[in-house]
Amino acid sequence: MCNNMDFRPTRAVINTAAIKHNAQQVVSYLPNETKLIAVVKADGYGHGVAEASSAALAAGAEMFAVATPDEALALRKHDPQTDILVLGPSPVSFAKYAAQKNITVTVTSVVWAEKVGDLQRFNKKCKVHVKIDSGMGRIGVRNETELARLIEAINQSENLSIDGTFTHFARADEEGPEPTDLQFQKFMQLVDVFPEKPRLVHASNSAGTLIFPEYSLDAVRFGISLYGIAPSAVVAKKMPFKLQRAMTLETELSYVKKVRAGEGISYGGKYITSENDWIGTLPIGYADGLKRALTGQEVIVGGRRVPIVGTICMDQCMVKLPHEFPEGEKVTLIGKQGDEEITMEEWAERLCTIPYEIAVMLSERIPRVYK
Repeated sequence: MCNNMDFRPTRAVINTAAIKHNAQQVVSYLPNETKLIAVVKADGYGHGVAEASSAALAAGAEMFAVATPDEALALRKHDPQTDILVLGPSPVSFAKYAAQKNITVTVTSVVWAEKVGDLQRFNKKCKVHVKIDSGMGRIGVRNETELARLIEAINQSENLSIDGTFTHFARADEEGPEPTDLQFQKFMQLVDVFPEKPRLVHASNSAGTLIFPEYSLDAVRFGISLYGIAPSAVVAKKMPFKLQRAMTLETELSYVKKVRAGEGISYGGKYITSENDWIGTLPIGYADGLKRALTGQEVIVGGRRVPIVGTICMDQCMVKLPHEFPEGEKVTLIGKQGDEEITMEEWAERLCTIPYEIAVMLSERIPRVYK
């Protein structure tokens, strides 16, 4: 979090208006009866959970989703009223706290439900969403027999009540609808096992929300795209509306020097100057999330792309400049400067990963500045 005592020029600037815009767009796109669950796990995908949740709520989100009990409790301190769903497994010991704090937990196991039922009676019941594994292969009941047993165990418990059920699409961000269609069909077959339809039945993640509107159901879970990032290149080509990117990563030139030809730069001397190079130093390194494998990645200085050269250090890295720039010159690592733009997708391609990982790997050491 940023405050007036942050002295680092390296910072992630978060445009909360962009998060609000993205949430408003999806609310307008969804059927009127479909609720928006804003996914703010992993500190709002690195954007800041308090600010991201507030922006989403102002745009019409009706529920939040996080990954862990600790994330739920942290969010509850910021927002004492809005419903929160813990998407991942929770220990039996958390059920009582969840009931007290109006936090909904995910349940997949008869054993878990029976253990919670054996606890001393809670003052009020803990709300649960039953997770169905329709093809993700991660957590969730997989057939009608398992589901019927779990429903019975919950309904017999004095400490639990069913509020919803959900599944997770594994391949909604790929070409071809067949895998997602099959998952949806299996999910709905299992939903029919419930003696009474739960209040919230939901299946769609960001990709499902954007390109499978027919699967919106009672709610959708909007995560990565809340922050302006398409789940994949496939989805980016099929977007029903334009997203606004919420994060810019920037720093400044902390040191500038002219280096004669033949000198090594950084650990191992892996980059050798080939002429009288201007070399700039940036106060950001792999401890901030600028992984060593990003050597060669470009940044933007003076509206021009320039490469990172030499081994990226823990706290600093070097870039090759086209000419002398003053110390303090702004440097953009992710975002727009002039006519140039560097995206998380560009970093992800270089690191052979996905933009989700880029967003969450930027360390807490980088101050978040909100506008």
